[in-house]
Amino acid sequence: MSEGNSGYTRRRLIQTGTAGAVAAGLGTAGSAEGRKRRRPRKADVIVVGAGYAGLTAAYRVARKGKSVIVLEARDRVGGRTLNHVLPGGKWSELGATFVGPTQDRVLALMKETGVKRFSTYDTGDNVYHAGGMNQRFSDTSPFGSAPPDPTTAADVALVVERLDMMSTSVPPDAPWTAQNADDWDAQTLYSWVKQNSSGSKQFMNLVQIATEPIFGAEARDISLLFTLFYIAASGNEQNPGTFERNFDTRGGGQQWRMLGGTQLVPIRLAKRLGHRRIFLNSPARRIVQSHGGVHVHTDRLTFHGKRVIVAVPPPLAGRIRYDPLLPQNRDQLTQRMPMGTLIKAEIFYDKPFWREDGLTGQFLSDEGPISASFDITPPDGKPGIIMGFIGGDRARVFQATPARQRRQQVLSELQKIFGDRALHPKQYLEFSWVTQTWTRGCPVSVLGPGTLVGFGAAIRKPVGRIHWAGTETSTYWNGYMDGAVRSGERAAAEVLAHI
Repeated sequence: MSEGNSGYTRRRLIQTGTAGAVAAGLGTAGSAEGRKRRRPRKADVIVVGAGYAGLTAAYRVARKGKSVIVLEARDRVGGRTLNHVLPGGKWSELGATFVGPTQDRVLALMKETGVKRFSTYDTGDNVYHAGGMNQRFSDTSPFGSAPPDPTTAADVALVVERLDMMSTSVPPDAPWTAQNADDWDAQTLYSWVKQNSSGSKQFMNLVQIATEPIFGAEARDISLLFTLFYIAASGNEQNPGTFERNFDTRGGGQQWRMLGGTQLVPIRLAKRLGHRRIFLNSPARRIVQSHGGVHVHTDRLTFHGKRVIVAVPPPLAGRIRYDPLLPQNRDQLTQRMPMGTLIKAEIFYDKPFWREDGLTGQFLSDEGPISASFDITPPDGKPGIIMGFIGGDRARVFQATPARQRRQQVLSELQKIFGDRALHPKQYLEFSWVTQTWTRGCPVSVLGPGTLVGFGAAIRKPVGRIHWAGTETSTYWNGYMDGAVRSGERAAAEVLAHI
C-alpha cells in the first residue's frame, strides 16, 4: 500500500518519532547517557518548531550542506496541520485543509515532496441560512461565495470593493508604513464597517460569519489595518490580494486539497531530514545567546548552534525565556498577538447525500454553532464528510457546552440545511485548537488596534542570533500554509547568510 494510504497515520508517526527520540539518546538511562546529556548537542542551526515553517527552514538549511536540529514540543510533526486517519487509508484534516491560486511556495513544496492536489468539491449550490430560512445560490455569480441576499447585496458590494481598494495602499511587507496606517490601526473592522454600510443586523451578521472562520475572531477583535494587510497579503508579487481570494472556494484559498492530507508534506520533510535531526517531546524552554553562539535548553537536553530559528506561533514564542531579554518591542508584540479561537466539527456519513440534492456541502449560517462549512469527502466519494468551522464567540459558547449537547446542536443545524438525513451520521468528531497546549488557538494570531503601528516592525527582525519564522511572520498568505512555507524559506536564507 502506498505511503499516502498507510504511511502517515498519527499512531505510526508517533511511534516513528518515539523511536527516533530513543535512537537520538532521549529514551535510555544510565550514567554514560547522563554524561552525554550534560554535553550540548551541536548543529549549525537549531530550529524550534516542526510545522510547515520550521521543517521548511530546516530542510532548506540541510540542502545547503549545513547541520540542523529541529526541536518539537509535540509528539508529532505538522504544527497546525493534523491528519485524522480513516479506515482504508483515507483521511480528513483537523487543521489547515486548503490551498489555492497564488499560494506559490506551498504548491512548489507539494510538488517537491510528491504530494498531489485535487479540487475541493464545488459542484452545485451553496446554502445561506439566515433568519431561519435557506437560500440556495451559486458561487459562480459575481458575488462568489458571498450570498446574493437582496437585504445585504448592496452592502457586500460596497464594503468589499472599498476594502479591496484600500488594501492596495498597504505594503504587505510593512503595513505600518501605509499612508493611513495610524487612522486605520486606531479602529476595529467592526467600527469601520458599521460606519461605512447600512449597519443592518443582517449585514453585520454576515460580517461575523466571514470573520469567524477566517480569523477565529469577531470583527470587533481585529484592527482595520490588520484586515487590510490580510487582504493585501492574499496574493503574490505579481497578483494583488483581494478579499474574495480569502473567502472564495473557486479561484480562492479553498480551491484545492492535498491528496493524502495536509500533514503529509511535513511528514515527508521530516523523513528526508531523518529522525536523528528531529527531537519530539522537546519544548524549548530557554534560549541563551553569547558571542560563541546560542544555546537552546529543553527539559532534558541542551543544544548549541550558530543560529536559531524560532518557528512557533507568537504567543508560544513569547513563553520561551530569553537571555538576554528580548528587545521591548519584540516582547510586547508577542503579548499583543493572541491566537484565534477555532473549533472544527467533522460529521461523517455513508455517502455525501447532499450532492444528490445538487448541493456543494458549503453553507453560511447566522444561527447554530457552525458559521461556514465545506464538503471534505475523500476523492472516491466515501465517506461523506461535512466540515464546519466554529469560531470566535460561537466557539467560546460551544466549548462551554456539555459534549452531548454540542453534538446535538451541530446535527440540528445540519438538519436545517440538508434535511433529516443529516441527523444520522456514522461518526461525529470535533477538534478544538484552543485546548492544544502547543498551539493555543487557530488559525492565526489576531491583531487588535494599535498593534501593527506600535509594534509590527519587530515581527521579522532578527534579535542577535535569533531568527523568526511562522505563518504570522509572512508577507504573503499570512495565516495560511503558504505563508508558513514562505517564512521558513526566508528564515533559512537569513541564517545561511551568516554561517
